[in-house]
Amino acid sequence: MCGIIGIVGKSCVNQALYDGLTLLQHRGQDAAGIVTCDGARLHLRKNNGMVRDVFHTRHMLNLKGNMGIGHVRYPTAGCASSAEAQPFYVNSPYGITLAHNGNLTNSEQVRDELMSEDLRHLNTDSDSEVLLNVLARELQRGRKVRRRLRAGDVFDAIARLHGRCQGGYAAVAMITGVGIVGFRDPFGIRPVTFGERTTELGKEYIIASESVTLHALGYTRIRDIQPGEAVFITAEGELQSRQCAENPRHAPCIFEYVYLARPDSIIDEISVYKTRLRMGRALAKKIQRLRPDHGIDVVIPIPDTGRTSALPLAHHLRVKYREGFVKNRYIPRTFIMPGQGVRRKSVRQKLNAIDLEFKNKVVLLVDDSIVRGNTSGEIIQMAREAGAKKVFFASAAPPVRYPNVYGIDIPTQDELIAYKRTEQEVAEKIGADWLIYQDIDDLIEAARAGNRKIQEFDTSCFTGHYVTGSVSPDYLAHLSYTRNDQMRNQAPEVTEDNIIDLSNSA
Repeated sequence: MCGIIGIVGKSCVNQALYDGLTLLQHRGQDAAGIVTCDGARLHLRKNNGMVRDVFHTRHMLNLKGNMGIGHVRYPTAGCASSAEAQPFYVNSPYGITLAHNGNLTNSEQVRDELMSEDLRHLNTDSDSEVLLNVLARELQRGRKVRRRLRAGDVFDAIARLHGRCQGGYAAVAMITGVGIVGFRDPFGIRPVTFGERTTELGKEYIIASESVTLHALGYTRIRDIQPGEAVFITAEGELQSRQCAENPRHAPCIFEYVYLARPDSIIDEISVYKTRLRMGRALAKKIQRLRPDHGIDVVIPIPDTGRTSALPLAHHLRVKYREGFVKNRYIPRTFIMPGQGVRRKSVRQKLNAIDLEFKNKVVLLVDDSIVRGNTSGEIIQMAREAGAKKVFFASAAPPVRYPNVYGIDIPTQDELIAYKRTEQEVAEKIGADWLIYQDIDDLIEAARAGNRKIQEFDTSCFTGHYVTGSVSPDYLAHLSYTRNDQMRNQAPEVTEDNIIDLSNSA
């Protein structure tokens, strides 16, 4: 889960890119980066940290140019080192920078091909660098001598890229002095949208992970980039698009609607907010069906993502809705924090219980999902310490039992609390008096109700069915080994002094 943005403007785009990344900060808090293009010169700033910490006035002044891309990173492949902060850059051909959201499931195979057959050098373990080098190689393969690069050349290169790369990916790439291209994998797993606005100087275009970025920056959303499609915007502001995949199949990630995306975003014509409302109503109906005499005194959401589902749930059950936790907004999202110990500690720093809402009551806590279970267990304990008589727990999503391989940090089954456990066993593990999960069919219907044209979603973390069809048990075992918390915490640190600086290079 990362956030990407690209802008082709008529004036300097550094501030708009910065503002856009702050609106995508929820998608990644590990690292941030911006690269701008001023004629034939590139200016890059990237490092570990949140957007506000990576970019200071001296960096912003140096990010000159009317075209640029940006990235916020949440590592799901490679390591957490700042050497893997994005955007990435390759000089040949043309000078290309790329920002990527997702994961390639055949990155090691493609990496070997790039190094042995294509004779390209890779500096990191990041599959984003693999994607960049595949794009560079395919642009080079179709290069015409003494002719300016055209949109058709870019689309042809991306068509060949789709043939080589498997997995879930949405990316923006900037070709120095030529333009910006946004593209999406043939299944449309990861989200990306684009829009336009008209200024006194002319029309400007934006590509970003979520529509909230467009609206907040004053752009009008045109539509989402379709599965397998590429959208190319020249440096002069001309937009063209083409379907580049042979057999595209729309199967967006349903976890975007459960947790990842902001509620005020529209993804594939589906409102994230309304989807979560429908999730709450469906869960309330299940509670009434399974436990009509539930005895619940109050419904309390786990802020913030549990709030939208908790409201209609309480209304449908005709039970009081109360805010029982106060959130410290200066603590990052615990789901994307590295390491179990850090996650447990941060829960107590992030949330504080309001005792009077819990004392002597049967409380139903509502959260968007339960992944590792650390947060849920800590919060249930806090509710008991605040005086709750009984603590029920509702997950607006089904049990998460399988790894996600398409760009979400659900890497290894052993870290998933629902893996090889019944609902009762999970309830005992997290300390709940009763636990209820959303049914998978109800979750799918909650999302599909917003766009009936979508026939399927990627629900792999709930069902174990991987829509790309290229995920083997051996691959999952390898992923489990390389991406678990212990292995990632052994990654070497790289200081800011090691960051590549293109501010004085063409």
